[in-house]
Amino acid sequence: MWIRTASLEDLETISAMLSETWHATYDGIYGREKVEELTRNWHSVPALKSRLTKPRSEFIVADDGEEISGMAFISQVDHEESMLHQLYVRPTAQGQGVGRMLLVECESVFPDVRRIRLEVEEANARAVTFYEANGFRQIGVNPDCGVKGSGIPAMIMEKTIW
Repeated sequence: MWIRTASLEDLETISAMLSETWHATYDGIYGREKVEELTRNWHSVPALKSRLTKPRSEFIVADDGEEISGMAFISQVDHEESMLHQLYVRPTAQGQGVGRMLLVECESVFPDVRRIRLEVEEANARAVTFYEANGFRQIGVNPDCGVKGSGIPAMIMEKTIW
C-alpha cells in the first residue's frame, strides 16, 4: 500500500468508493435517500475534479496497485492552519492502518502549518474515536457540516502538529 496524489483517472473509482463508504456509514443514521443525495452532490466526479486543481491543497489516495482503499483531501487555510476536508477508507479496508497512513501524509503536506482542523459528523462514532486516538480534540460544533443548511451536526476537532 502506498500513498500518492490522486489523478483525473482515479476520480470514477474514488467517487464509487465514497458512495460505498457513505452508504455503509450513514444509511442507518440519515437514511439511504439522504445519503444518496449527499453523495450525488458532494462525491460526484465533477465535485472531485475541482479538488484536483485547488491551490494550496493536496488530494491523495491509498493505493495497493489493485484497489484504491482510501482518500483524503486537505487544504492550507493560512500560514498556521490546514483543514482536513475529507478522509475516507473503504469499509473492507477499515481497521488496517489505511486511515492512519493517509492522516500521517496529511500532517506532513504543509510543513509550516501548526494545526490541522476538521469536522466530523457527531453520529459517526468510529471516526470520532479514530481522530481522538490520533491526537485530535473537540474545540466546537457546527450544525451544518459540509455546506450551510445540510442539517448534519458536526464536531469541530483540532490537532496541534508542532
